[in-house]
Amino acid sequence: MKAKDVMTKEVVSILPETTAKEAMLLLEKMQISGLPVIDEEGRLAGMFTEKDVLAYILPSYIAKVGKFIYEENPKSTKRKISELNNIKVSQLMRKTVATTGEDTTLCEVARIMLTQKARRLLVIDKSAKVVGIIARCDVLKAFSKETEA
Repeated sequence: MKAKDVMTKEVVSILPETTAKEAMLLLEKMQISGLPVIDEEGRLAGMFTEKDVLAYILPSYIAKVGKFIYEENPKSTKRKISELNNIKVSQLMRKTVATTGEDTTLCEVARIMLTQKARRLLVIDKSAKVVGIIARCDVLKAFSKETEA
């Protein structure tokens, strides 16, 4: 089985100019953790995720200090949350995104997901246009169906 056999072809995406607040509301509405950022020509620009928002809101030193009790709603956090109304997705998104091709086998898709620590892979064609998306659950469902046959 290949990526094109299990990918979702109707890819919900956002533009780089979308505000972070609008993108967060869309994530919440769809109950997903990330959205591809696709430019006007249909080419992949990046990936916007909940993790990117949290990394923006919380101070950069948090990863270095490990487990500790963090002050609830400090002023700097409230300020950064309100700034999300004016910040564009392009300012927060990850520009390096794990991708795959339509003819990639599912075993290879799974390997890429594991080695790149990716929850989802965007499927791109030879001209770098996004043609689909595969989530980890899609791969597992396909593997499960193969064992039933």
